[in-house]
Amino acid sequence: MQPSDTAPSDACGHAPAQEGVATPFRRTIKSFVKRAGRIGPGQERAIADLGPRFLVPYQASALDFAAVFPPLVDDAEPTAAPRPRVLEIGFGMGEATARIALTLPGTDFLCCEVHEPGVGALLKRIGEHQIANIRICNHDAVEVIDHMVPLASLDGVHIFFPDPWHKTKHNKRRLIQSPLVAKLAQRLKPGAYLHVATDWQPYAEQIMQVFSDEPLLRNRALASHPELAGYAPKPTYRPLTKFESRGIRLGHGVWDVVFERR
Repeated sequence: MQPSDTAPSDACGHAPAQEGVATPFRRTIKSFVKRAGRIGPGQERAIADLGPRFLVPYQASALDFAAVFPPLVDDAEPTAAPRPRVLEIGFGMGEATARIALTLPGTDFLCCEVHEPGVGALLKRIGEHQIANIRICNHDAVEVIDHMVPLASLDGVHIFFPDPWHKTKHNKRRLIQSPLVAKLAQRLKPGAYLHVATDWQPYAEQIMQVFSDEPLLRNRALASHPELAGYAPKPTYRPLTKFESRGIRLGHGVWDVVFERR
């Protein structure tokens, strides 16, 4: 699905999208630095024992969600409705991801993370808590979105506490940029949601602006919580992490931005 090499480009060097056709978000600047963190023995065992079942290899073609998430015991009946699908980008060590999956056992989660220690940590949590509704792709989420996630296939997207890249000269590395948000919006079903949480106010303001500028999205919180100036109250499914709780004790703010597909 690469655009033609001879197609005219815009000022950013991106080939224009053809109507009705999803084109990849060509990104040369990464929003992450891949750390060489140490993998503990428990994480190594989890990768060896649980990886074959819960790891989804990257592929340059659309993912068959039905094959990746086979029916569970409770929805094995032929008449069972398809389970909601949520993409999570960047889960760190997986603490919040595991808790959300346990809170929403009827939802399937495809979770992307580039750092192998985090992948091992989440697999370890999956084994400890017998979590069946998570699959992990140890790959750059932008490439996963471009090639593996079909249009209008997702019921939600979670991006919790992405790296804010505080310095102005590094702002260009931030994950939440207009081209990526457009890609995510195209992959949401009508009425599905895109949820980003951050504890860095300048980044929250940028996220709010980028979401507001995307014509396929609308702000869920404007009508129900006008007093929050467009930000959303923390949804009940998002748990407070130790890091977030410490920040709140120190007086730091947290901003949840939740928009939905028109």
